[in-house]
Amino acid sequence: MNRRNFIQNLAIAPALTIPVAQPIIIKPKRLIAGDTIGLVCPAALAYSKEQVQVVVESMEALGFKVKLGKKLWKRYGYLAGTDDERASDVNEMFADSSVKGILCVHGGWGCARILPLLDYEAIRRNPKVIVGYSDVTALLLGIHAMTGLVTFHGPVGGSTWNDFSVKYFKAILMNAEKVKYENPKTKGDNLTQVEDRIATINSGTARGKMIGGNLTVLCHILGSKYTPDFKNAILFCEDVEEQPYSVDRMINHMRLVGAFEAMSGFVFGKCTKCEPGSGSYGSLTLEDLWEDHIKPTKKPAFTGAMIGHITNKFTIPIGIQAEINADAGTIQFLESAVE
Repeated sequence: MNRRNFIQNLAIAPALTIPVAQPIIIKPKRLIAGDTIGLVCPAALAYSKEQVQVVVESMEALGFKVKLGKKLWKRYGYLAGTDDERASDVNEMFADSSVKGILCVHGGWGCARILPLLDYEAIRRNPKVIVGYSDVTALLLGIHAMTGLVTFHGPVGGSTWNDFSVKYFKAILMNAEKVKYENPKTKGDNLTQVEDRIATINSGTARGKMIGGNLTVLCHILGSKYTPDFKNAILFCEDVEEQPYSVDRMINHMRLVGAFEAMSGFVFGKCTKCEPGSGSYGSLTLEDLWEDHIKPTKKPAFTGAMIGHITNKFTIPIGIQAEINADAGTIQFLESAVE
């Protein structure tokens, strides 16, 4: 390849990171009381029997039966077993007709390592609910990109299963509702609302399929076939313990690959513990980053949604059509995510 052709190829490289052909959307069946939920650890290992028992009891309190993955207690360094072992648990849960939904116990790191080992044809033939967040973003996006299955960015087993999170989990996954998501409006004994505020970046409304998850994990699979198409999508992101310069780097990465040009709207949830660290006088803030990277898109965008490493958590279907109102800070789903 001569130098001119090499440079031409580099020029079109960003477009190649956005997949062109996308599979037909497949909706899993809704969960009902009495269904069996399979617990898997596709990334970090199960740290304690007590923690897993709490997950089991939480699922039972929702009316479900529970089946543990065969490799749940495996350990390979910081991972829950080897890549083959973790992938086999996911594959077996999809193939098992007695299991109606799959819940990841927690995130950590490791889901992207098993993406090449999943049986996507079997997953396509046996569509079912799979839920998680954080590192599980790679699993959710990879499965959606490869099969068209609607996956769910929501609580992991080790999350706090409080009234708020359970309300949205049940509305989306059990009641098949077209839910309108909006932040709590409580101000307590303050003169105005302090917690869970919405900030509008660009005014307006936008429609599109919801695509996203943890920003760090999403950036680390960009350019692979496991990344869904951002065209006309509502791109949503969240993160934890990332300083502004790191968020800047990742948001810029998304911009360079054409994600912001392709999307129809943008929602950032929470960036937990993302304040500038010590010695960071003069650091850009997250608000500065939205002004630098998102404001120029002129596409409806807001921050502060209940998405992220937080106690009160929305369950967001990946691949389902929704409408956002950037002024009100709401997400209205236009169709049910399950059948």
